[in-house]
Amino acid sequence: MSNRMVKLARRPKGMVKRDDFTIEDGPVPEPGAGEMRVKIEYISLDPAMRGWMNDTKSYSPPVGLGEVMRSFSAGTVEKSNNPAFKSGDAVQGMFGVRRYAISKGERVLKVDTRQAPLQRWIGGLGMPGWTAYFGLLEVGQPKAGETVVVSAASGAVGSVVGQIAKIKGCRAVGIAGGPDKCRYVTQELGFDACIDYKAGNLAAQLKEACPKGIDVNFENVGGEILDTVLLQMNVFGRIALCGLISAYNATEAPAGPKNIRAVLTQRLKMQGLIVTDWASRVPEAITQLGQWHKEGKLKIREDVREGGIDAFPDVLNLLYTSGNFGKLVLKV
Repeated sequence: MSNRMVKLARRPKGMVKRDDFTIEDGPVPEPGAGEMRVKIEYISLDPAMRGWMNDTKSYSPPVGLGEVMRSFSAGTVEKSNNPAFKSGDAVQGMFGVRRYAISKGERVLKVDTRQAPLQRWIGGLGMPGWTAYFGLLEVGQPKAGETVVVSAASGAVGSVVGQIAKIKGCRAVGIAGGPDKCRYVTQELGFDACIDYKAGNLAAQLKEACPKGIDVNFENVGGEILDTVLLQMNVFGRIALCGLISAYNATEAPAGPKNIRAVLTQRLKMQGLIVTDWASRVPEAITQLGQWHKEGKLKIREDVREGGIDAFPDVLNLLYTSGNFGKLVLKV
C-alpha cells in the first residue's frame, strides 16, 4: 500500500480545478523517535480550505506550492513510538489530505468511537462544533429570550449554532438553500424557523420569522445575506463573523457590505472569530458538546462521500455550490 496524497500545484483562481493539485503516491512513512503513524480514514472538507490556498495575509500561512493540502482528518494509530499514543487509538488532528501521516502528537486528540462514529469527531464534535460553541457563546453571547439568526444553517457549523441557541433558551432562525435543507433545520434540528434564501424575498421572510428583530447573527455566508440581516438587527446586537463563503471563489474583490451603516446606528458589535482563539479551552467544548449529544439535545449529520483521495478536488467544490447536506467528509 502506497501513501496517496494531494499536493497544491498552483494557486486557484475561482473554483478549484483538478489541475490545481497533483495526486501522487509515496512510500508509507515510518515513525521516528517520539512519532506515530496514523492511517487516515476520513478527511474533513471545510470552507476555510479555499482561503488556505491563497497567498494572502490571513490567520495562518498559506499552503505552500508542492505541499500536502492541509486538512483536519481522523484515523487510527497504526504504529507508535510515542508513549502518549498506542496502536489502535482513534485520533483526529491536522493530518492533511493523504492516506498516512506521521505525527509527534502535537494538537492530536484521542477520540471515543464508542460515544460517536469516527467521522463525527471531525464534524459536530470536532473543529466545526468547537467553532459553533465558542463563536456563539463567547462572541454572540446570546441571552434567553433573544433571537439568533444563523446562515448556512444546515451546514457543519450553522446546524450546531442553532441547536446551542435553543439549548440556551433563544429563538433560533436559520437561513439555508432549498426546501429540503429548511425542513431538516426545523423538523429534525428543532430551529423555530428556517428561510430558503433561494426562494426570493429574503427580507420579508426574515422579518416574519423575527418579529422582535435580531439580537445575534452568526454569519457564515456574507454578501446579500449579511446585508439583509444588518437592516433587521436590534440595538446593541452582536454579529459573530465566522465565514464569508459567498465570496471565497471570487475572482475580483467583492463589494463591501452596503448596509454597514447599521453597525453605527444600531450600535452593533461585529467580531471575526477563528476557533484557535480558544485552543486552550477545546476540552471544555468537547465535554459539553459530547454531553448534549449524549442527551439527544444535539443532532449531527455527516455527508460522507466515497472516492478516496483522488476525489478530493471534486468533492471540495460541493461546499461552494451548496452540493453538500451536512458536514462534508471524504472517506479515504
